[in-house]
Amino acid sequence: MFQLEIEGGWNSIKIEFPRMIMRKMTSDEIRDTWLKFFEKHGHYIEPSASLVPNNDPTLLWINAGVAALKKYFDGSMTPKHRRITNAQKCIRTNDIDNVGHTARHHTFFEMMGNFSIGDYFRDEVIPWAYELLTSEEYFGLDPKKLFVTYYPDDQATHDLWVKCGIPEENMVPSESNFWEIGEGPCGPDTEINYDRGERYDPQGLGLELLKKDLDNDRYIELWNIVFSQFNSMPGVARKDYKQLPQKNIDTGAGLERLACIMQETETNFETDLFYPYIEALMAKSKFPYEGKYKLAYRVIADHIRSITFALADGAVFSNDGRGYVLKRLLRRASRYAQTLGLPAGTLASLVPLVTEHMSHFYPYLKDHQERTMKMIQSEENKFANTLKTGEKILSSLLAQEGDTLSGEDCFKLADTYGFPFELTKEIAHDSGKNVDEDRYLELLKESKELARKSRGDKQSFGSQSKDLIAFTTPSEFTYEEGVDITSKVTGIFVDGVKVSSLTEEGDIALEKTNFYALSGGQVSDTGFLKNDSCEAQVFDVTSANHGQHLLHVKVLYGEIKEGDELLEKVDWERRNLIRKNHSATHLLQKALQEVLSPDIHQEGAYYDENLLRFDINYDGKIKEGSLNAVERRVNEMIYQGFPVKTEILTKEEALQKNAMHLFSEKYGDFVRVVSMGSSLEFCGGTHVDNTAEINLFVIVSEESVAAGIRRITALTGMKAFEYLKEKQALINEAASLLKVNTDREVRGRILANNKETAQLKDQIKALREANTNALFAELESKMEKREKGSLLVCKLKGLTHEQEDSLAHKLIDKHKDLLLFLVVDNGQKADLVSARGEALSSLRAGQIMKEVSSLLSGRGGGRNDVAFGGTDNLSGFDQIKGHLEGLLK
Repeated sequence: MFQLEIEGGWNSIKIEFPRMIMRKMTSDEIRDTWLKFFEKHGHYIEPSASLVPNNDPTLLWINAGVAALKKYFDGSMTPKHRRITNAQKCIRTNDIDNVGHTARHHTFFEMMGNFSIGDYFRDEVIPWAYELLTSEEYFGLDPKKLFVTYYPDDQATHDLWVKCGIPEENMVPSESNFWEIGEGPCGPDTEINYDRGERYDPQGLGLELLKKDLDNDRYIELWNIVFSQFNSMPGVARKDYKQLPQKNIDTGAGLERLACIMQETETNFETDLFYPYIEALMAKSKFPYEGKYKLAYRVIADHIRSITFALADGAVFSNDGRGYVLKRLLRRASRYAQTLGLPAGTLASLVPLVTEHMSHFYPYLKDHQERTMKMIQSEENKFANTLKTGEKILSSLLAQEGDTLSGEDCFKLADTYGFPFELTKEIAHDSGKNVDEDRYLELLKESKELARKSRGDKQSFGSQSKDLIAFTTPSEFTYEEGVDITSKVTGIFVDGVKVSSLTEEGDIALEKTNFYALSGGQVSDTGFLKNDSCEAQVFDVTSANHGQHLLHVKVLYGEIKEGDELLEKVDWERRNLIRKNHSATHLLQKALQEVLSPDIHQEGAYYDENLLRFDINYDGKIKEGSLNAVERRVNEMIYQGFPVKTEILTKEEALQKNAMHLFSEKYGDFVRVVSMGSSLEFCGGTHVDNTAEINLFVIVSEESVAAGIRRITALTGMKAFEYLKEKQALINEAASLLKVNTDREVRGRILANNKETAQLKDQIKALREANTNALFAELESKMEKREKGSLLVCKLKGLTHEQEDSLAHKLIDKHKDLLLFLVVDNGQKADLVSARGEALSSLRAGQIMKEVSSLLSGRGGGRNDVAFGGTDNLSGFDQIKGHLEGLLK
């Protein structure tokens, strides 16, 4: 029976366990058990985030359990819940080539975690970890088989694990148990490993495997717990790191590894997370899952999970970024399917199996199953043709004499025949040959540079393409909102050249379209085109030579032909956000004219789904009071709920109505005029139906972008609401740190603190001056007479630069023949000061500093009278005096 008592801290913990029998659990049961355990302990279950990062350009994929929660740990967003648990799907592709060769390398995996953002810490998380792992109510692992590593200086962690029940002999100190990535939050961590026994330790190394951190299959790391409690600073010793004001807990446990332990399989690939796909493949292949064929089965089982989830989460196959990673995974899996005698289409046929086996926690996969299968099937078919041609050529190259395939041959295979370098490298390696990767990369770099220049030429002269110039078939844009339409393909272009069909990337014109083209500061729409046999993603829309909307697309599967009927599916949710920002800009211009000057007019604008930017003519910074008045006026017009009306007028009629327009813009005979309240403007963009739909307007910045041009950046709707909530959260946090009861007291307390700080600075300054004066008298007594003047070489501690400068000047001002060198030890680094009185004008303090600092492995320089430097090595201090004495002879 399991028993846990906690009374006022870990010192009173009492835990008793009888001998346990590990439970056999499915992967779904393991995941559910984890989440329910922490939910029981007050954690919010955070849904697994999309593999495609949201607003995080630093990540190609979500690659760790904490990655989707980074916004909480870096302080950019305040969490609604301080305790969070999750099972986060992840993709890591830094070592694709290892997948299949080892027992635990995967591209797709699930990381289970529990997190505390300024809530609980060590005293709670370790007993919970022990309970979850060892209680027969949960995972029921034998405590004697758990081996825990910890940071040697973290005695509290060691003691708490032992107190919970981990045998002393199972505790392993390790210097590597400190989580630190550059400057910022860091701290010791502790890892829980499971001992699978001597069967997985053929050399009989035992605990040395853990102590020396050797790769092995015996001790499997199950869980890592990071105590994020310090702030790492460059040049500061770890023992001197300062404590963070808010301590956090960040943990991660791999579902695949736990499944391997709890299902008692040899590797992760025999668990229920992979083996169903291996069994399905074995049913179609004549080769068994053993010997040299294990690699192929494992690669396919791993890669099909990554591809299925990534496509369902919105990624697509492409020639760069994450799309290229997906292509690489599919091609590698396809090639291994071929070695098992399996045809193109094998990977697509596994998708329903992935959907079925993962649907318990990821039911949304079913909604994307058909589309995912079609995309994979299309890509498999394309690669089958590439593989057939490429492998034939590669085989003939490998049959030639020599042990290295040239970079030129590798590049030709990739560039001319589309045969991936990664496969060339892998097949060559399997054949016992090397590849000249350095030369290949040189050729690739040259090719990319030529392509970049070519793209620049195409962008500059694309509008001069003879095919686009000759293309006069009209295309009608419809302003109807929220309605998908079907229309006929009238033209297809690749790099400005007209073609009859498209299977990759290109531009499409339609008889009628609801996709808005980039114009007037408003970004283009995005979305999809589809029919029963094909689907394409729309990334951008521009205007062709004769005004047609040209949709830039990537075909996801199938083939698009001229004359095809396609259903146009605009991303209406995104369009709606853009409409709000565009309409708000009209209200902003009207408010600026009312508050600042009727002469205000637009100098530039930009609106997308996230924000609006509006450039105006105005001299000088706009005062805060005026900005507040503008913001208020815009919100008044929003709340008044003005209908938004559009009409087509002759240019003369529009001008007679005093409609605002850009004087630099050329307009046709007829113009579209948009009105909302007293705002009336020429505009071809998309807008809300009523100003009330904008909901809320907030100005976030005002700045100069050129002489006489000011830029206002603002948010609308939920973005504005979230911005205000984040500001309120910061104010609330400030109130808490300042120990005041309400946010209204924050300003008064800050002013009082500033006043107190100023007073303290004055006191410190006075004390330093007194200290400097005392030092001045002391240093005068240590001056030594030499033939040409006086010499003073001295080592001091704990002075500011201001004190050093003051002391040096006072000494040489009073003693005109003084040559001075001070070493001020401030801990990690020492400051160096050289100075000479005006009677020694033949000597230059800057040159002296350069010479002496080099004796101390430091650097420095300065003026002729006073110079400064620095070093972290004082071992040569005793040489300084002798060097300076030579200058006074």
